[in-house]
Amino acid sequence: MPIKIDILRAAAQRTKTFGPHTLTEARMKGAKTAFLCHSHRDAELAKGLVHLLAEAGWSVYIDWEDSSMPEQPNQETAAKIQQKIKELNYFLFLATANSMSSRWCPWEIGYADGQKPNSQLLIVPTTDGSNSHGNEYLQLYRRVDLSNQGSVEVWQPGQSYTSVPIRSL
Repeated sequence: MPIKIDILRAAAQRTKTFGPHTLTEARMKGAKTAFLCHSHRDAELAKGLVHLLAEAGWSVYIDWEDSSMPEQPNQETAAKIQQKIKELNYFLFLATANSMSSRWCPWEIGYADGQKPNSQLLIVPTTDGSNSHGNEYLQLYRRVDLSNQGSVEVWQPGQSYTSVPIRSL
């Protein structure tokens, strides 16, 4: 099942933070790091996902939080995104209606697919209750979802019965 958008919105409202606060701190602590591919229109959902992953000890990079990024996307933006995708442990794709229709997101996932092993690319499918997003990737990459107990877990492509806590990756 995809993660409900309402769950991501609720997680974005939490004030307590967990896990490493910076990528440098994450590396020093041996925490997992990830690049989050998403539509900027889904900033609230991205924050919610980051919060859920921080609770599992992960540190997630979001490009619009990086003060070194140019204000308007250009070649420098692309080069910096490419570098972050290569340097961080995992690539996460937050699949929403906005990211699925974005011009940048397909480019980012295509680049990541050429740079990282499939085991380091994770799809985060979502649903708004009536529509689900990201299904076309679920046979290619592992997916991130919530277990019945509410913990963040990872499933192999096409499987729905056996998962691994994301904290264990």
